[in-house]
Amino acid sequence: MQLDDVIATTSPDHARIKEAMDRSVRWLDRCIEEHKYPERQNLFCIIQGGLDLELRKQCCEEMVARDTPGIAIGGLSGGEAKEEFCKVVDTCTTILPEHKPRYVMGVGYPEDIVIAVALGADMFDCVWPTRTARFGDAIVSSGTLKLSHKSFADDFRPVEEGCTCTCCRSTDQGGLGLTRAYMHHITAKETVGAHLLTIHNVHYMLTLMGKIRQAIIEDQYPAFLGKFFSDIYGGDKSKFPKWAVGALRGVGVDLLADS
Repeated sequence: MQLDDVIATTSPDHARIKEAMDRSVRWLDRCIEEHKYPERQNLFCIIQGGLDLELRKQCCEEMVARDTPGIAIGGLSGGEAKEEFCKVVDTCTTILPEHKPRYVMGVGYPEDIVIAVALGADMFDCVWPTRTARFGDAIVSSGTLKLSHKSFADDFRPVEEGCTCTCCRSTDQGGLGLTRAYMHHITAKETVGAHLLTIHNVHYMLTLMGKIRQAIIEDQYPAFLGKFFSDIYGGDKSKFPKWAVGALRGVGVDLLADS
């Protein structure tokens, strides 16, 4: 990744945001000049510009002209409203070349990822899956399970039914066959609980990306999105987040339509 100047998206200082954008472009030029192994290292530029869509467009044009192997959209996940996040991603991906990977930095929650993919993004990274594991939380298709809660003390189901991670797989399938009750017991007492939930959570995120990719290949992504949100909100479309519904409508997917 190039060096870049990152400003909080909630900053009201427009001049400072533009300064950071211009500096990031200059730093990319210096990174390209100093890049010693372009044949075996891919240098990604990073789009900046805060929540100002005109600055984002300007930055995209400058960065695309430098023809790096991949392109990152930076400066998000800084406390901005989800609607603003979606506008920035959509604005950038509309301009960026389709044949190069688009990487949204610092994202994110599963809902953020499935929406950003619909808007044209390809790659993501985030500390949340591992950080939330340290708090005793497991990521599952219905959201998250706070396994430290006493309600799981006598729950002898796997963390998630059907999950193929090392923790959830039964012993006869080569896994550990750990139950929610066991995870409840150790998350409050031993650091190994965080380690095991990290394995599960990272596996969940990788599996999610695999399902996303397969749905796109099969031209079934709108249906995938409908099931994804239905699983989280128990089939109650009135609970679907408005920001997600709005962002998807912008790319021709109606989450609230009758399936």
